[in-house]
Amino acid sequence: MTFSHRFDPTSLREYDIRGIVGKTLSGEDAFAIGRVFGSTVRRAGGSKVAVGYDGRLSSPMLEERLVAGLVACGLEVIRIGCAPTPMLYFAAYHFGTDGAVMVTGSHNPPDYNGFKSMIGKKPFFGAAIQELGRQAAAGDVVEEAQGSSRQVDIAEDYVARLLKDYDGGDRQLKVVWDPGNGSGAAITKMLAARLPGTHTVINGEIDGRFPAHHPDPTVAKNLEQIIAEVARQGADLGIAFDGDADRIGVVDNEGHILFGDQLLVVLARDVLKSRPGGTIIADVKASQVLFDEVAKAGGAPLMWKTGHSLIKSKMAETGAPLAGEMSGHIFFADKWYGFDDAPYSAVRLLGILARSSETLSATRAAMPQVINTPELRFDCEESRKFLVVDEVKARLSAEGANVQAVDGVRVLTEDGWWLLRASNTQAVLVARAEAKSAEGLERLKASLVRQLEASGLAAPDFSGENAGH
Repeated sequence: MTFSHRFDPTSLREYDIRGIVGKTLSGEDAFAIGRVFGSTVRRAGGSKVAVGYDGRLSSPMLEERLVAGLVACGLEVIRIGCAPTPMLYFAAYHFGTDGAVMVTGSHNPPDYNGFKSMIGKKPFFGAAIQELGRQAAAGDVVEEAQGSSRQVDIAEDYVARLLKDYDGGDRQLKVVWDPGNGSGAAITKMLAARLPGTHTVINGEIDGRFPAHHPDPTVAKNLEQIIAEVARQGADLGIAFDGDADRIGVVDNEGHILFGDQLLVVLARDVLKSRPGGTIIADVKASQVLFDEVAKAGGAPLMWKTGHSLIKSKMAETGAPLAGEMSGHIFFADKWYGFDDAPYSAVRLLGILARSSETLSATRAAMPQVINTPELRFDCEESRKFLVVDEVKARLSAEGANVQAVDGVRVLTEDGWWLLRASNTQAVLVARAEAKSAEGLERLKASLVRQLEASGLAAPDFSGENAGH
């Protein structure tokens, strides 16, 4: 039987394959992904792939078609069922598979879904995803063969491995958890039942309609419920996950949100006690406070490009024990496997707090205080977004500005810094500014607006209210 398939071009993204089910993503697409990704695994000499899916209503159907495509390549498929994405990554190590595919829409609206993949133990992204589209259209697949699939339940193994690295002291913590009705809900309840202290889980049933709130813990509105519950209980902290539990959100005992870079400061200080001089990686959107605090704690801070696949690759290259992004992806290679895992990050954070006599709010308040804008995302045509960044970079260079060009442009001034970069996944530009004072922030914003206007773009909405994620 000859095979050929064309994907909707909008679904083949930088880090994953993603679309609106019934419009830009279908069961046929899932089968084709299985057939082509499976062929890639086979051609690399592999024979075994792990598959999981999140709690979205469309996920079981997509998983079934994906497995059919993989089996048609002659592969052995290990199906772990409905699970958080990091549990699938864990399964790849646990079973020694040659690849893994997760059916997940992550933190997108309920009608979205997608596929995150790894080949061997490395992320499958960028050019590899575009090549998958080309191979599907060309029918470039291995000859059809009869593979096999089997269901396995590794939840117990995963939770036991998470708990193995809990290293808390005598302090009994009171913790509120919010897995956001996502696929990490069952694991969250298992963890909460076995960790020391008092634990409450809200939105702990998997429900792909996300009835309580949108499952994205980087948006303050989505944390209102957990903030209220932390206050009601007088809890020590609140921990929230996104829809597939590879991103974490943290709220302190006073209801303040710890952003990704602030959380990374807390985790990095602890890791550097046993890994002095270790490289700690963060993306270009992170606060200067993070890089300064890592250096102060004896670490080697490294600013890198935004994107979980890019960070994972850089970690492997540098041997960094810890990395993180503003979006709440935290990657531990210290005692763990180097992938982004929100439940694992939660376990490590709880260990640190249970060994400390200080409240999380006191730790947060003691960090150098800066003022920053939210992450600003504004529309820019796909064909223009990278060109705009290049134009800005050229003008700034001509002016002799202090520019870091790791990912877009990050401009350093006496007031602080501002950033402009093109999104890898959407037709948008992303900006952010951070200063030591309110007046400094206004000057940085004016500088950013001046550069945007010079490239024919209007000023962004600095309130961030129209910012998506």
